[in-house]
Amino acid sequence: MTPLDLAPEEFRRLAQRVVDLATQFLETLDSRPTFPNTSGSTVEQIFDQSIPEKGLGEQALAGLGDVLNTSRPPSPRFYGYVLGSGDPVAAIADLLASVLNQNVTAWRSGPAAVTIERTVVGGLADAIGCRGFSGSLTSGGSAANLMGLAMARESKAPANERGVHGGAVYSSEEVHMSIPKSVGLLGIGRANLRLISCDEAFRMNTDELDRAIQDDLRAGKTPIAVVASAGTVNTGTVDPLRSIAEIAHRHGAWFHVDGAYGALAALAVPEKFAGLEKADSLSLDPHKWLYQPLDCGCLLFRDPAAAQRAFSHSGDYARALSSDPVEGFAFFEESIELSRRFRALKLWFSLRYHGLGSFREAIRRDLDHAKRLADLVRKQPSLELLAPVELSAVCFRARQVPGKSSAAANLNRWNAAILQRVIQRGRVYISNASIHGNFALRACFVNHRTSDADVDAIVDEVLTAAKDVGDS
Repeated sequence: MTPLDLAPEEFRRLAQRVVDLATQFLETLDSRPTFPNTSGSTVEQIFDQSIPEKGLGEQALAGLGDVLNTSRPPSPRFYGYVLGSGDPVAAIADLLASVLNQNVTAWRSGPAAVTIERTVVGGLADAIGCRGFSGSLTSGGSAANLMGLAMARESKAPANERGVHGGAVYSSEEVHMSIPKSVGLLGIGRANLRLISCDEAFRMNTDELDRAIQDDLRAGKTPIAVVASAGTVNTGTVDPLRSIAEIAHRHGAWFHVDGAYGALAALAVPEKFAGLEKADSLSLDPHKWLYQPLDCGCLLFRDPAAAQRAFSHSGDYARALSSDPVEGFAFFEESIELSRRFRALKLWFSLRYHGLGSFREAIRRDLDHAKRLADLVRKQPSLELLAPVELSAVCFRARQVPGKSSAAANLNRWNAAILQRVIQRGRVYISNASIHGNFALRACFVNHRTSDADVDAIVDEVLTAAKDVGDS
């Protein structure tokens, strides 16, 4: 045996101890604070240790307890950001994926892994109404958005060899931060990102979009892509996808949908996503609303040839030796990545274990929980909603600063202090958003563990935190 080998019995013993730790952790989720009671200096003191020259063997397991105790748990009362809750069934498959250690570059490097990923991606596309789309799993929505816009650029203003000149991209002012990043990284330039205003429900104004594209065409610019949101990160708003698709395609632009947060809700409420099937490319995140462990994003696209125009550039050492459509397939010809882990195994196993219907029901529960919180806020005189609730994000705030004016600056400071106190108390975890310049308390439901009682605790905690801050 080599120094890094484990005998089968040693692997089984070590794995069992880790499984026992994980099981105990899951069993105690309800009793754990939603954010660890620790500090930056404490965590650094625990983990800032030199790498040992001689291995610790099973004594190294002691450090895993420290990891669990200083990590943010996937609690049923975690409502921050848009982060799925981590299906334990998928986590079990993730262990096997690491043992297999497949580099999912091409069929010849991982026959089962490549076939399972292509099957899962096609199945997801079909399930959300985009039958016939293909694509690949990614690290997340940001990578998928970058790749989608790279395909758009190379289709509408080819630049891989010559660079970009005179192109523009269009999105709403509520767009996710990954879109400006992508526009910059792709050499289009953030000055050429046209931010279109939104209506009172935070949907893109399609008349303004049409005018902006026409103005650029008259100025000699090429409309490269229009980006619509299928669930904005702040409020969960779904843009009018069908109308935006018609405008984009009429002017010769690529139509990309950022569905990283919301598109998978089409499993449960397809009527909210009419026009999704008209996308040229579409990002979505199974590690959000399919509750998968990180990382598991996805890019879907209509035309594989467009992906190949953007990403196909292989060295001789990687070139496929087979012309067979299955055995000659290579993800690196349609993706920015070469090295890729077996992300699909956990998703495939999780979907087969639970069935698609279980995920539909879990998403419906999340949507119902958002409605429940919104109703609770409406019934509480000291709180107010700041945005409509279309999917599962609820933005609200405390109305009045005790003893002070209700000027916007005071309200913003007041609600920021309330948020800090809520997180400090450790009973629920919410995040924040900016809504028309107002500091909002934000709860987002993408958590299969959450109960009605967990939802009710949000308002109780906010009111208690407001009292604590007011008394201090």
